[in-house]
Amino acid sequence: MTATKTILVVEDEADLRDLLSYNLQKEGYLCRCVPDGASALSEVRRQAPDLVILDRMLPKRSGDEVALALQRDPLTAGVPIIMLTAKVEEADQLVGFAIGAADYITKPFSMKLLLARVAAAFRRGQPAAAMPAQMAGGPIRLDADRYEVTVHDAVVPLTTTEFRILKTLMSANGRVLDRGKLIDLVLGSAVAVTDRTIDVHIAALRKKLGDAAGWIQTVRGVGYTFREPHDRPPE
Repeated sequence: MTATKTILVVEDEADLRDLLSYNLQKEGYLCRCVPDGASALSEVRRQAPDLVILDRMLPKRSGDEVALALQRDPLTAGVPIIMLTAKVEEADQLVGFAIGAADYITKPFSMKLLLARVAAAFRRGQPAAAMPAQMAGGPIRLDADRYEVTVHDAVVPLTTTEFRILKTLMSANGRVLDRGKLIDLVLGSAVAVTDRTIDVHIAALRKKLGDAAGWIQTVRGVGYTFREPHDRPPE
């Protein structure tokens, strides 16, 4: 089952923290809990979890700060983050995804839904058998084993979602992936997000790739593909 998976719950509401811990342990997960952002970072440094359930509104260090710190550390950049928040606006969700959340759940929420999202996050983390660990296109090199992307041999720090998008596009071997398909492959079919979410991630990814951004091409009205740009700028 999932007994070897460790989940760090970062939640300042004691009752909700206990409820999450109880239900996660019933599902067979190992669960550690902390009440604030500073404790979360200390706990992660002590022992990195397999997944983090992270409230955005936290004392001492905000959830956003914690997410960014995890994404910037190569040892935790691949750890999926499920954000919990009372912020329900689309703009807030886009910010959450942009700073590295693998999923975003608004309060109040169904415990069954959260457990399904946790299971989906772990399934997405399993490497696809047909997907090579090392891929390249022009100056871009992606190493899935090291969770690293380089452009002109310089390491480019990406969020978990940005890394997955690039890996999925590169592994498609020039095929065009529509936005819906890309959402399913990267975030999972259980995640309810808009096409605009993928567009925001693509824009952020292109910015980080710099002069290699043209390898990610927009196919108008359809989606995206990874192909040699032929001096064509990204749209």
